Amino acid sequence: MSEQRNLNIDSEWAAQKPFHFFGPCSAESPEQLEATAKELVQIEGNIFRAGVWKPRTRPDSFQGIGEEALRWLADIKQRYKLKVATEVASPEHLEKALKAGIDVLWIGARTTVNPFTVQALADAMKGIDIPVFVKNPINPDLSLWMGALERINKAGIQKLGAIHRGFHLNENGPYRNSPNWNLAIQLKAAHPTLPVICDASHISGKASLIPQVAQKALDLDMDGLMIETHYQPEKALSDKEQQLTPKQLKETLAALVQKKTSCANQEFLNQLELLRAEIDRVDDELMDRIAHRMEIVKQIGEYKKKNQVTILQLERWKEIMDRVTKNGKALGVESDFIQAFFNAIHDESIRQQTLIHSKEK
Repeated sequence: MSEQRNLNIDSEWAAQKPFHFFGPCSAESPEQLEATAKELVQIEGNIFRAGVWKPRTRPDSFQGIGEEALRWLADIKQRYKLKVATEVASPEHLEKALKAGIDVLWIGARTTVNPFTVQALADAMKGIDIPVFVKNPINPDLSLWMGALERINKAGIQKLGAIHRGFHLNENGPYRNSPNWNLAIQLKAAHPTLPVICDASHISGKASLIPQVAQKALDLDMDGLMIETHYQPEKALSDKEQQLTPKQLKETLAALVQKKTSCANQEFLNQLELLRAEIDRVDDELMDRIAHRMEIVKQIGEYKKKNQVTILQLERWKEIMDRVTKNGKALGVESDFIQAFFNAIHDESIRQQTLIHSKEK
């Protein structure tokens, strides 16, 4: 990853968290927005969301109403005194959204993935003062996500946030998009002042998973939620499987457990400090053992080079993975974690031996 750029975030605005975006996936009709908004206005702090332009995968899918729907959102804003938000994917979208009085914008995953498009949007945003949230790209590329945020921030947008909506992998488990929470955590660690919220709907893909995904987001100290909400999800023109009714949304929010980032209980603090000290000790030992392993890897690399043997030995690597996965399972460690951990070690081992093989005699 290239050197990251510090983000200049409006701290007063960021302190207004949590940022909650509730509303339908798409603006389908004035009646649909009206029926949904009159229920959601009761939720304090809600930013009413609805897609106007929908970048669908297939051309015959519902593409959104377009500019006309902006007028419907403006009417909802005026009638219910709600802030309204929509997605923009081009300078033309941006111009029309601003003209309609949209309060908050977000950039979608299919746009984030293209630096040219993001830069065009950033150029068009120069001189305006409006909150902009950037969704992660479709694939798990943290640099691409950070790059999009940096481009928008460099254009002068200081009311800037990120939306974690999951990543499309070959295997997403029960989800529409794999949560891959670690990337969102890395983003928060790199930019502590940047609000990062969770799009529980796009991660879940189905309504039944939204409560657990939303709770996980709160457990990870996310700064808000985006949940698609439709007064009649079964009739929705897009993503009907992942939308909650307003009643279901209220029940979900009421059941969420809000947890603290710290605790004043001295016994808790003392015990936590002891356990963290033990983790630090184990981490130091782990680093020592990894460094020792890499020294052995280098020695093996030298022998392979001397005897003109290939760096990659698939049978040996399969033998290692079978052994450590079996041992990990016996010790109660998840196989997915073991495989990811040792794959990272193997990648570094290959890199070290490649450096050795590339050196001239």
